[in-house]
Amino acid sequence: MDALDVLIDAAARPVEAATALREQLTPEVLAAHPGGHDNSPAWLLWHTAREIDAQRADLSGTEQVWTAQGFRERFALGELGDGIGYGHTPEQARAVTVTDADLLLEHLAAVTDELIRYLRTLDADDLDAVIDTSWEPPVTRGVRLISIIDDAAQHVGQAAYAVGARR
Repeated sequence: MDALDVLIDAAARPVEAATALREQLTPEVLAAHPGGHDNSPAWLLWHTAREIDAQRADLSGTEQVWTAQGFRERFALGELGDGIGYGHTPEQARAVTVTDADLLLEHLAAVTDELIRYLRTLDADDLDAVIDTSWEPPVTRGVRLISIIDDAAQHVGQAAYAVGARR
């Protein structure tokens, strides 16, 4: 198994884990704020998809799934939804209200499909290309991809914990 195969396998795992939660993702659970936290399970799943989408689009130079596939209109979050949630105030995080689990999971699956499609266009040398010199050491495409996938896995794990905390 080469590095790209590993990345493709890892990229698919967060959506698989999120899909396994489907039966528990009722509107009440999606809107819950266990322990008083600002990030609901809906926010966590929305953010997971948005961060994958925005960063993948930046890497590939293509349009975000958010707009290209009509998710912006379907979520109806306005300008708040156009971001990825990074730096949201507590009020903004709580304003991301989505009660349709199927929509959240469809969005996450669509952005994951695009990420995997992008990964399949790369070769091993592409992973070593420096794409961001504002960090020390500079960030390579491979490191950025690992970061995207790791962040997605962590946020889906947080959503799973929050869903379980509701019981």
